[in-house]
Amino acid sequence: MTEKSYREIAGDGLWRNNQALVALLGLCPLLATTTSATNGLGMGLATTAVLVLSNFTISLIRNLVRPEVRLPVFVLVIASFVTAVELVMQAWFYELHKVLGLFIPLIVTNCAIIGRAEAFASKSTIDQALMDGLSMGIGFTLVLMTLGGLRELVGQGTLFHQAHLLLGDAARGLSLSLGSDFQGALLAILPPGAFIGLGLLIAMKNVIDKRLQQRQATRTQRAPTSGEPQAVG
Repeated sequence: MTEKSYREIAGDGLWRNNQALVALLGLCPLLATTTSATNGLGMGLATTAVLVLSNFTISLIRNLVRPEVRLPVFVLVIASFVTAVELVMQAWFYELHKVLGLFIPLIVTNCAIIGRAEAFASKSTIDQALMDGLSMGIGFTLVLMTLGGLRELVGQGTLFHQAHLLLGDAARGLSLSLGSDFQGALLAILPPGAFIGLGLLIAMKNVIDKRLQQRQATRTQRAPTSGEPQAVG
């Protein structure tokens, strides 16, 4: 495959080919766990860790795995790292682990991780695979955290409530509240609110991309072509 620069890989993961907003992969944890910004951040960090580790390992063994068994091997590698991440969360972030529950083991079936293993890590060098896993994971985490924060703010009037479950007691000061009198919209924290919020984020990205394309087209039209004679003063 054609080698990409680190900048291109990062741009794809964070924006142009964001797995949640463009490829629409990993929707199960995206929609189910984003009832708060803390939950979204926790799930995003767990997914990023698995992405980076699995991409690294699959790129490392890519020349040793026969094509006929590559997918079972990829799943085995991913499942091993998911188990390790789950054990770490049980040991150090037990309360958050109880909140996220079954969705941590289900990272194994996340199509975004398997997709990056098949489409990129198995065909790229180790450094590129690491960069791809990190950028894709961060992009996915940002969407999880943003969607969770919006749903939490609209539905409950808080932001980063129970952040200490993930970041420790020092993070208690990060929690924001609109006050006890705030009448939240229950729809925001229900499943329909997740679909509505994700749709709004996708629409916002499409609007931004369209404006960027229009601005680029305008600049291209204004720039003189190489064969166009320059006016002499």
